[in-house]
Formats: sequence, C-alpha cells, structure tokens
Amino acid sequence: MGDWIQLDTAAGPVRAWRASPRAPARGAVVVLQEIFGVNPHIRSVADGFADEGYLALAPALFDPVEAGVELGYDQAGTERGVALRNAVGFERAVQVVDAAATLLHRGGLRVAVVGYCWGGSVAFLANTRLGLPAVSYYGARTTPFLDEAARAPMLFHFGADDASIPAEAIALHRERQPSAQVHVYAGAGHAFNRQTDPAHHDPGNAALARTRTLAFLAEHAA
Repeated sequence: MGDWIQLDTAAGPVRAWRASPRAPARGAVVVLQEIFGVNPHIRSVADGFADEGYLALAPALFDPVEAGVELGYDQAGTERGVALRNAVGFERAVQVVDAAATLLHRGGLRVAVVGYCWGGSVAFLANTRLGLPAVSYYGARTTPFLDEAARAPMLFHFGADDASIPAEAIALHRERQPSAQVHVYAGAGHAFNRQTDPAHHDPGNAALARTRTLAFLAEHAA
C-alpha cells in the first residue's frame, strides 16, 4: 500500500511515506511524526488513513538536517529525537508541510493535517500559518503559539494524565482557541495512540480519538 517518494521543499529534499487508498481518494491527509521519525508506527498510521479512503503523506521532518532517521522509544532515541527536533525547528517543519499539502492539492484533493507529539504542535502551526484543517494529538509544544489565530477547523486530543501537558495548559488551549474542539481522555497519558508501544498505548482512548478524528476528516477533508 505504501511507498517512499521525494518532496521538493523550501527546506531541501525530503522523503515522504505515501499511502494510497485502493479506490479513488476521498481526500488527503498529511501525517506528522513524533520525535522518532517516520518509523513503523507513523507509517502504520498513514496506512490506516489510506484504509479509510484518504491519500496520506507522512513527510520525514528530520530530513533537512539528517535523512533516514528512525529511532527507538528508549532514552537514547528520545534524546536524539529531541536534538533533531530542535535542529529542524518549527519554521522548516512548516515548510515541509506546505510542500506536502501543495502536492496533494495539485491532485485536486482537500487536505487536512494530523500530527502526533511534536507533529501535533506542527499541525497546529499548519493551521495558523497555512490555513489547513488540523488535528493535534498531545502537542506539548503548542502553548507558546496559542495567540496565533486559527485559520481553519482545529481539533485537539489530550491525555488527562500526560505530565508534559498539565491541566492549566489544556485550559489555555480552550481559552485562546475558542473555536477549536478540545477532547481530554481520562486515564490516558502521553502517546496514548502509539499502538507499537505497550507502555503508552491506551486502546480504548485511542479508538475514541480515532473515531473523532475520522469524523473531523469526513467533514473537512473528504
């Protein structure tokens, strides 16, 4: 179902995992990675959107500084992912999203963005800076940007037990983004959607968040 393609972006050449539906696409989704790269989990997420009828592109956001990075979830992988995230920065990440969305728009498709962790924060900026409908899963680095006005529909998913996004930060999202949907999942921590990581995955809450995400995509990207 999936294959790698290359995007030409303002930040340089970037690989992207492309997952295509079996029938003509009903819409398109840009899938934005966590700090661990476009690894098997992120590729499976893109494949899952293709199963729902969407053409999905998951750009490798680290490629502007280091290509081909896929990291494990241990401490070493986390530390390296944080360093690469900081080296790329938000501006270049948004440039990559812009290139991915432009390619999808050229195919005549409506486009939305769905991001996870760091990618969740990038998804928010894709909304405020590019005007794309966006879904953010546990984007812990969004708070400093909450005064940027949403330019398209916005959906946030947060785990109630996520130490990186305390209750006061979630309250700020509600206050400063009043048009957005904000869902908080009881008993869920950070990365509750990451099905390849039993230490974090919460199947029940992940399924509920997916249902809400698919409803959002059906309204704003299909």
